[in-house]
Amino acid sequence: MKRICRKRIFKYCFFALILATGNLIFTSCFSKGSGRHFCTQNPVAVLNLALRSGTYSEVIKECLPEFEAKNNIQCNVIDLSEGGLKSGIATDTEGQYDLCMVDGSWMAEYTSKGILANLTELGYDLDDDIIPATKTICYHNKNLYLAPYYGNVTVLLYNKLMIKEAGYKPEDINSIEDILKICRFQKKRHNLGFMFRGDTANNIVVDFLPILLSRGTYVVDVYNNPTINTNEFAEAIYMYKSLIKTGRAAKKDDLIAAIANKSAAIGIGWPGWYTPTRNSSMDYIALSGRYRDDRMAYNSNIYGIWTIGIPQASRNKEQAVKLLTYLMDKDVQKATVKSGGVPCRYSSLKDPEILKKFPQYEAVRKALEAGVYRPVMEEWSQFYTILGREMKLIIDDEKTVTQGLEDAQRDIEEMLKKSRSSK
Repeated sequence: MKRICRKRIFKYCFFALILATGNLIFTSCFSKGSGRHFCTQNPVAVLNLALRSGTYSEVIKECLPEFEAKNNIQCNVIDLSEGGLKSGIATDTEGQYDLCMVDGSWMAEYTSKGILANLTELGYDLDDDIIPATKTICYHNKNLYLAPYYGNVTVLLYNKLMIKEAGYKPEDINSIEDILKICRFQKKRHNLGFMFRGDTANNIVVDFLPILLSRGTYVVDVYNNPTINTNEFAEAIYMYKSLIKTGRAAKKDDLIAAIANKSAAIGIGWPGWYTPTRNSSMDYIALSGRYRDDRMAYNSNIYGIWTIGIPQASRNKEQAVKLLTYLMDKDVQKATVKSGGVPCRYSSLKDPEILKKFPQYEAVRKALEAGVYRPVMEEWSQFYTILGREMKLIIDDEKTVTQGLEDAQRDIEEMLKKSRSSK
């Protein structure tokens, strides 16, 4: 009897141990925090993905289990802030990462320093379904280094009721001048008109660029020389100041809340910030690119597209190309839309079923078709730091528009001269 009991006890303990071990394996393989998505047996490769945290990385994580299962490849995701991602990729000489997200404005620095692998040499190219304008940043000397993955682009956020009160429908907002009229109308009613992000130099500049482009000019010429101290730039600054007078500065979450809660009428934002529905109080449209109703339209929506590429230091380029090809597949990308993905693809952004459920993607497509990348130059971070500093002084009336633009032009020219002479 004792012997039977002992056998039973041993059997129960054995099965309990098996169950506990199985649960431990299951948890470790599928835990969100671990970055693992599929538990492979003796994987042929382990790929480390350096991704921009937030929706951008979440949509990729959802795609990984199928890829891992079909290819017996384990994928580990490392979520990073924008700054951590940029520096992490740039300083990786040991092959720590095998696939990475890259902001388009980093392209010049990364290609000049040989940070990215040549995708053309690895046998990959972009197809015709991808919106053409989004591809321009991806090539260097006719070779492909990046693929446009997440279609982030500036859009005009607005409160539905507040623009209606001002006598406008979304399709009637044809110019920057129309935006100013709506914001002044709400300001007179003791509401906030235009909300802008004034917390960092980069945010100030990026918020302003759609207005500048609508005026038919930009921050640099075709040779990447600064074009700050011009009459056109000054006119755009005066318009920006007029808009700002109707509202106030805010961080992203406060800006969204103010427009959604009918405290403010309009702001410039990004599709990844907010997913409108037919019943929501806030929506967005693509900026028209017109400064005034009687002027021509220019491409004025600023790209913040997150591209994907392969670090040159990766020791698993063959498997990484396989993963990149899978992630860029049109059907795989289309499947990410339900979770907040924004493919740069006509097959997704023109799909009747997608537009029926997510009508805002028509605005995203128009914005992507009429988008502009920030200047492709190694010194862009120093450039916008100087310009943002001077713009802040102009906005706060600590400098006149004339003085601020003169100082910005001079300091940027000196910075560029010093940077270019050292190469």
